[in-house]
Amino acid sequence: MPWSRIISGIVAIALALVAVLLGGWYFTIAIAVVVFLGHQEYFNLVRARGIVPAAKTTMFVSQILLVICTVDGSLADAVMPIAGTFICFYLLFQPKMATIADISASIMGLFYVGYLASYWVRLRALGSAAVSNLPLGGYWPPVWGDILQHKNFAALPQGLTVTMLTFLCIWAADIGAYIFGKFFGKTPLSNISPKKTVEGAVFGIVASVVVALAGAYYLHFPRFLFTGIALGLLIGIASLLGDLTESMLKRDAGVKDSGQLIPGHGGILDRTDSYIFTAPLVYYFVTLLLPLLVDK
Repeated sequence: MPWSRIISGIVAIALALVAVLLGGWYFTIAIAVVVFLGHQEYFNLVRARGIVPAAKTTMFVSQILLVICTVDGSLADAVMPIAGTFICFYLLFQPKMATIADISASIMGLFYVGYLASYWVRLRALGSAAVSNLPLGGYWPPVWGDILQHKNFAALPQGLTVTMLTFLCIWAADIGAYIFGKFFGKTPLSNISPKKTVEGAVFGIVASVVVALAGAYYLHFPRFLFTGIALGLLIGIASLLGDLTESMLKRDAGVKDSGQLIPGHGGILDRTDSYIFTAPLVYYFVTLLLPLLVDK
């Protein structure tokens, strides 16, 4: 593995950990930067197919969506249909008549890059407002020593622990699939991404399950064996599908990487594709399924 890939990966992980730990507007700003850069790469892929999307409008409403999620997550879902309507109105009144592809690519950009990413903000915000102890809604654990010594991770805000656990599962799935697939992979997984193998994909999902089981145990999830396995499968499969979806977009656009922003990794979409479909699934897993399993 090239040193540029290793170093840039370490820097990206360090920045992600700091943003997740702080939460609040700090985390929102980090996600907003990723969404902005991701939108630029996505629309470059779209333009490579001769499509003319409402790029600036879509990027603007996606940023507004992230702000609304931070202020009041319950209003976030109302933004999607309103933003979609606004994008259609914008395209209708352009000098050149918009095509179905123009409208579809714009709405897809809003959903794929903006709306799905907003769930990271919602996930990190769970249980965080009440314990905020920094400006801009940020948080810093006041008793790190006690938490680490007693392994009382459940004392931390739910949004922090669940977001961190999700990141760890994604990293385990990516690293596990890469290493195992490189040395033991023989069966091609899909024509969309020829380098991926069935063996690597399976091992990556297993690695995600192992990490999720440990997280469910230490975070005292109800029925942790069931919830840990279910969460690990959910994250492992979603991260794999996110990777394949982005590969499909690049393949259709006829490019190898979505960009050249990150040395050794390509573009921002190349680095974050495993995260795109994961946050909404984990958010509803935590807010809808886990409460049903709590003994009353």
